[in-house]
Amino acid sequence: MKTGSSVCSSSPPPSTPSGGIFDVRKAEREKAELEALTGAPEFWNAAAAAQDTLRKLSRAEKVLADDAALQEWKGELEVFVEFLRAGEPVGKDADEAIARIGGEARERELQFKLTDPEDPMPGLVEIHAGAGGTEAQDWAQMLMRMFLRYGERKGWKTDVLEVSYPDDAGIKTATLRFEGEYAYGHVKSEHGVHRLVRISPFDAAARRHTSFASVHVSPEIDDTIEIEINDKDLRIDTFRAGGKGGQHVNKTDSAVRITHFPSGIVVSCQNERSQGKNRDFAMKVLRSRLYKRAQEELRAKNEARAGVKMEIGFGSQIRSYVLAPYRLVKDHRTSFEMGDVDRVLDGDLDGFVEAYLQMFVKRGEKTAKERKNPGVPQLEADS
Repeated sequence: MKTGSSVCSSSPPPSTPSGGIFDVRKAEREKAELEALTGAPEFWNAAAAAQDTLRKLSRAEKVLADDAALQEWKGELEVFVEFLRAGEPVGKDADEAIARIGGEARERELQFKLTDPEDPMPGLVEIHAGAGGTEAQDWAQMLMRMFLRYGERKGWKTDVLEVSYPDDAGIKTATLRFEGEYAYGHVKSEHGVHRLVRISPFDAAARRHTSFASVHVSPEIDDTIEIEINDKDLRIDTFRAGGKGGQHVNKTDSAVRITHFPSGIVVSCQNERSQGKNRDFAMKVLRSRLYKRAQEELRAKNEARAGVKMEIGFGSQIRSYVLAPYRLVKDHRTSFEMGDVDRVLDGDLDGFVEAYLQMFVKRGEKTAKERKNPGVPQLEADS
């Protein structure tokens, strides 16, 4: 039996109680020490340190939970191996178990590539329709739906903080918030310009159109990260929130728009009925945007100092979604592609996210190799 031989020849997931990917002994020690700290009466006297301790505790608990799952998978596969060796008709059940465990294992492998300090934070995704009127606005709304479906697939908490509707179709802008396990670490791969090629449903002559929408992704930073914002640098406007066709229209000016003059960043929030809550959310988005910009500037300076060629710049086209004359979604940074366009637009982005993270893993390995061999010149042709 093909399934049986596959199960019998495959080694169960290894147990790594004292090292490797799951350093369980270390995680157990850290968990005990950190729990002791959280129980101290003065724990919350220093809010920043307390938040950092809770993050470390959460990571230790995650390692222990993953190890428990690993042991459970190992036991489940060993049971199937014994049944198959005894000639029991469990091939179908074994196939389903392998597929399920394989998916779970890939998800955990992906998380080990999420090494940036911001990766566990909630993610803020801002979508802006490009030039092109109705075509671009419709494409922006398609992207909004794709990201929301992706968040639902991951089991995250999703919030639509703001949507700006035009008079005809689609959306002009939208701000989405994703909260869940390594949310920012996953959605950061979507930062850039997304391009759509299709036969326009708005063109009576059924001609092919190309539309663009830009996506800005930033981590939602907490109060432990200080971002200085002067009140004199802000303009705060209030307006009446509403949706297309009169949906969710408030009778008060509860929506808030904040303009930060030095950076030119404009953020809005209208999902809450309270003007105060919308202002707080908008300020949180602004702080996160400024933090992301500072990180990008620092990274650019470090790469310029090290002589690293910038391959992906802010606002660059990262991915094309082609619906005509053929059907294909291709990421231009990683060359990863999928022919099932509908599946991608319905939120199946895992392949693109994994390819993006793997690109940085390989880049890090290359950098480490160059550091070990500093005398070997690394030549890179201009593109």
